[in-house]
This record gives sequence, structure tokens and C-alpha cells, in this order.
Amino acid sequence: MAQTTRVIKKYPNRRLYDTEISSYITLEEVSQLVLDGEIFEVRDAKTNEDLTRSVLLQIIAEHEQQGAPMFSVPLLTQIIRFYGDALQGLMGPYLERSMQVFLEQQQQFRKQLTSMVGQTPWAMFNELTSRNMELWQNLQRSLAESAGAHTAAAASAKPAAGKPNASHPGAEHAARGGAPPAASMRPGHKSTR
Repeated sequence: MAQTTRVIKKYPNRRLYDTEISSYITLEEVSQLVLDGEIFEVRDAKTNEDLTRSVLLQIIAEHEQQGAPMFSVPLLTQIIRFYGDALQGLMGPYLERSMQVFLEQQQQFRKQLTSMVGQTPWAMFNELTSRNMELWQNLQRSLAESAGAHTAAAASAKPAAGKPNASHPGAEHAARGGAPPAASMRPGHKSTR
């Protein structure tokens, strides 16, 4: 079933009248219609002239005055410079197509994100937390095993009491009660003997 276009009439006193609900509405409510994906047009109550663009521009202007603006001064000045330019007719379709490409990429990114992490941000958070816990436990296990292997290796490499450790230079002399040979001293050190 095709969706009919909702008609909003604008009166000389600037009030907006929604013919579908037979009630006056505010500019914020018109903005909500846009967010809800409603198809509508704003018409002058006397002349029936289409005022949809001017009302949408008014909504954008109000949003730009609040919070963080989307349009920078350089961007707005560039847009203004295109008015009266030979390329003015190309600028509108170019911006429209650019916005369409941006929206398509945004939808694709959201689909990929949803398929990666599940249905909700909490599902993603829980999954990341459990993965991090698993990695942390594996790291602790590896460290414990590594420390155990190092302790066992050190214990097996300890020399028996009274026997010199052949891997340490001068250990044989020290075991006999003598000083290490002079050759094993560091250069620049003088013997105190």
C-alpha cells in the first residue's frame, strides 16, 4: 500500500497545521516527522505554494544554533559561492548523491557491527569481558608454568654442597679458599694484595 503524502498547511501567522491529525504542530514536531521517515509537504494555506524546503531549512538553522553545528563557516561560505555559479545546477545533485553514499556506508557499517557483536552493546561488552578474562587467565597460567619451570631448572643446576660450580669462573679457587685468578678481574681494578 503506497504511503500518502501528509499535508501541513502554513498560515500567515506562521503556525503549522497538520491536516492528518487536524491540529496545530510545532517546528519540533515537524522535525520529528522527518526523523520518523514520514512523507510530508508544507503548503501555504492561501496560495498552496510548496514551502517544504524553507521549513526544512528553518529546522536546520535552529539545529545549527543549538549544540555542536554540523556546517562549518568555510563549508557554508563555499555553498554560498556556488549560488549564481555555472556549476550551481550540479552542486545540488552532487551533495544529494554524496549523502546517499554516506547513508549506504553507514547502514553497511551498522550491519557489520551488529553481526560482529550481536544484538546489543551489552552483548558486545559481555563478549569482550569474557574474552579478556580468558586471555588474562591464560597469561597467568603461562606465567605460573614458566615460573615453575624456571624454579625447577634452577634447583637442578645448584651444585652439591662443597663442590664447585664449573660454570662460574674462579669457583674452583674459591672452593679451595683462595682468591680468583688475576685474569678474571675486571680491567682497571687493582689487586689489594
